[in-house]
Amino acid sequence: MSKNKYLFPLIVMASLFFLFGFITTMNNSMIDFLKDAFALSNNRLKQLPNSFFYGAYALSVPVGFIINRIGYKKGVLSGLAFIAIGFLLCIPLVAMGYIPFLFGVAVFAIGVVILQVAANPYVNALGAPETAASRLTLTNALNSVATVIAPVFVSLLIVNDASDPKAVQFPFGVIAVITIVILAIMFFLKLPEIKGNDDTDANGVKKTYKQSAFQYTHVWLGSLAIFVYMGIEIGIPSFFADYSEKLGFSLSSLERTDMLKYYWGGLMVGRLLGIFILQKFPARQILTLCAFGGAAFVLASIGLGTSASTVALWLFLGTGLFHSIMWPVIYNLALEDLGPHAKVASGIIATSVIGAAILMPLMGAIQDITGSVVIAISCLIVYYLYLVFFALKGSKVR
Repeated sequence: MSKNKYLFPLIVMASLFFLFGFITTMNNSMIDFLKDAFALSNNRLKQLPNSFFYGAYALSVPVGFIINRIGYKKGVLSGLAFIAIGFLLCIPLVAMGYIPFLFGVAVFAIGVVILQVAANPYVNALGAPETAASRLTLTNALNSVATVIAPVFVSLLIVNDASDPKAVQFPFGVIAVITIVILAIMFFLKLPEIKGNDDTDANGVKKTYKQSAFQYTHVWLGSLAIFVYMGIEIGIPSFFADYSEKLGFSLSSLERTDMLKYYWGGLMVGRLLGIFILQKFPARQILTLCAFGGAAFVLASIGLGTSASTVALWLFLGTGLFHSIMWPVIYNLALEDLGPHAKVASGIIATSVIGAAILMPLMGAIQDITGSVVIAISCLIVYYLYLVFFALKGSKVR
């Protein structure tokens, strides 16, 4: 077969990355709107959409085992079905109250989890192992295009002056219909089933693997890296509204939501650049550099504070550029040299996306207890430092 035999399935997977990137960012971008629409009283309640959405990732390990049995395509179809059902359920549930609506969110979140667990190892296996990080960065670049569009979508079609929770009904119905169309198309597509990377090394000697994905240290340390990375990626947009207010800006809910496109735009630009950079430089070095860069921007933003509030605000949003390649590089390093255990390991790693469900309410509680959003976002520095450890030491296969 030609070296381009995996081009079509890679394009298909990239479209799925766009879909779950759009949904994930849309969910996060609605937090400020939902707080106003449902008149929520504190920051812990405000962060519940993150808990209900990312909490679904607790199912990632069993999902990994299921996909290992049914294959990638059936896994993708199942994920799309859950997404469509979840969005349709949200239409009547939003009229019943905040918590009922969040149960609908949890249903489409399960669909996103299934797509994530199926798509990441599939893309990882579509070609040579040494270019896997670049492929994941390519598909995540399209994911980032969606993350730029999603806040604009929320601003134009959901956020409004009346802060009516029923404003989600029409846009959610549109997303459900689009998902059903994608599901129908996917049903008739033929995708090659990937068994895993070649089981021989450079000398043609058959590789041996441990009995289970659970026995690989770098899988567990990579899972923790994804856990804290979610605190980094979601922490910036989740606390942007309160931090901008701390810096002295009086932005409306619409303006705050709209400004997040610059953060997600930074991720998109970084991932586009990363496609080429990761083919030239070792992934571990790039991850280390980006972790230090993100930490430097957050520290500089906090240090400048109200004395240079505009610069501080843009430094905070500018962290997106450094966050761009973190997910694909961590995922690739954590899946390195696992052979037949890649699907199950993907489930283990994807479970750690639950970090957003745990770390956001935790940081919200810190903000409530201390009365300081600055103390809450200072937690990000700890997360960055762990990523440096993972890049330099924890990611090595043992």
